Order: sequence, then C-alpha cells, then structure tokens
Amino acid sequence: MPETSGSHGRTPETHVIDFRAAEQLLAARDPQGAVKLLDRVIEAHPENTAARLLRARAFFAAARLRSAELEFSLVLEREPDNAYAHFALARTYQRQGRANPAQRHFRLAAALDPKPEYLEAARFDR
Repeated sequence: MPETSGSHGRTPETHVIDFRAAEQLLAARDPQGAVKLLDRVIEAHPENTAARLLRARAFFAAARLRSAELEFSLVLEREPDNAYAHFALARTYQRQGRANPAQRHFRLAAALDPKPEYLEAARFDR
C-alpha cells in the first residue's frame, strides 16, 4: 500500500501532478481551478514555497488581492531575496491602490534582479 501524505489518501506523486495541472489551469486562465488543486498540495506540504507562489499568482489572477498579498508575503518571509515575489507583491499593492508599499517592493525587486520590467516599475529616476 503506498504511503500517503495525509490529504485524503493522495500520494506525493499525485501532488506533483496537481501542481503541474494547476500551472496549466493558470496558463489557461482558470485561476480558481488552479487554487483548488493547490489548496490540496499546500494542505499536504505547507512548506512548499513553489506551490504557495503559484497559488499567490492564481489569487492575483482571480482578483483575490488580499489572499494574493498574504501568500506573496509568506513566500517573502521564507525567501526574502525572491525578486519575482517582491515584484508580484508590488503589483498586488498597486492594484489595491497602495502606492507606497508597491513602490518599496518594486524597488526591492529591481535591486535583487535588474530585469528591465523591474527597473521600469521601480522608477529609480523619479
């Protein structure tokens, strides 16, 4: 009998499949479907930062901005040097009309990874 991770008899392999399917659902513009799959993965593996980052992206795409903010913040607690998470959190703040924290995280993203889109959003020249 295969060992399960405690999430309704699901195996670690099933969670990998769910994660990959969630990526595809998000790409196909079904963020709610992605969140449902990722909820199961995170229930079984709460330490999985990649799953949390993907769920944060799905929350953002579904305009569940408070949930996205909380999830991106948790990712940054674990990985403070994650430039993408800073950028995505900044975009979340921006959509909420919270310019000051957005600007702070845009600048952190650009400082960590000087990608053109991060530098442009950081507006260091202003």
